[in-house]
Amino acid sequence: MLRPEGARVILGSDGGALVQSITPSAHLMFGPRGVCLHPDGSLWVADTGHHRILGWKRVPTADDTPADILLGQPEFGREGRNAKGPVGANTLNVPTGITAFRGGLAVADPWNHRVLIWRDTPTGPDHQADIILGQPDAQSSIANVGLSYAAADTMHWPYGISSDGNRLIVCDTGNRRVLVWEDPQTTGQPADLVLGQNDFVCRDENGGEAVSGFSMRWPHMAVALRGGLAVADAGNNRVMIWDKFPESNGAAPNSILGQADVNACDHNMASYYPTSQAMNMPYALATHEARLIVADTANSRILGFEDLSMTAHADRLTAQPDFAAKGDNRWGIAERDTVCWPYGLSALGSTVAVADSGNNRILIWEVAD
Repeated sequence: MLRPEGARVILGSDGGALVQSITPSAHLMFGPRGVCLHPDGSLWVADTGHHRILGWKRVPTADDTPADILLGQPEFGREGRNAKGPVGANTLNVPTGITAFRGGLAVADPWNHRVLIWRDTPTGPDHQADIILGQPDAQSSIANVGLSYAAADTMHWPYGISSDGNRLIVCDTGNRRVLVWEDPQTTGQPADLVLGQNDFVCRDENGGEAVSGFSMRWPHMAVALRGGLAVADAGNNRVMIWDKFPESNGAAPNSILGQADVNACDHNMASYYPTSQAMNMPYALATHEARLIVADTANSRILGFEDLSMTAHADRLTAQPDFAAKGDNRWGIAERDTVCWPYGLSALGSTVAVADSGNNRILIWEVAD
């Protein structure tokens, strides 16, 4: 699926040193979990462990290029939750998901239990978000605003975020659900649609029952695909596929990838080794043309699916020698064509960016012919 020679650009590796400091700088990262190839030509990375966002005005063409733009910290050498200060419209606490949204940028800020939206791409640490979802204001940061249940305008650990060009789609992971906003315009605005639960109040794992076709345990990423939707439910070791974009709360998907049936949830289909069907904690999704790209995170590999029917087999594989293989960096050292717990994906044109979290780096990779 991705070119066999490996990534053409590696960011965050400091020249590929086997042992290196994780002190924050303009070119070093600590467990990045999100990446965004923006249509305006820029690149954005959720440098999760340093509680910040790094931005490049143009996608780099050389390894270890330092970032141009910083969000969430006052300086490139600083780190800490909410910049070791009070929560605000420009602070971050374990940022994870990141996506282009209507010409601007949206960031999932899970440990502040919210999503930040900039109407234009942000320019620096003082650039405050224009809209905040999940909280009533910029200073609030409590899960589900302190309630013991969820609501249409609350969140608990929202890790994944994407857009179909108009809608905003958020994996509200700690509430075991996916939320959809048709037109987010104001801070505190409630979501319009919920998936994984039958209503906006329930937050129980798998809807409080055994795993089923509609339920979710740990949804981590969702992407629009072929006019429908795909959700990576890492906790149930599967990807859920809707052929058309769902319109009703709790709508069940049309098919499931990664399991033999809708009631199964074991990793690698209850086997130690994976197959072209099985998955182990798939955390990230992206699309290239009509193909679905899956970061099969705990198997440290990337899968490609053209067939999205029930229990379909992947027809493309990256970062492992065959579909039965697994292991961080193929049980070796990091190379240009290996990954270790890939948590984030972004695709634009023929380029795929991988947040290779376990290797503290971002891979800029080209799709194979």
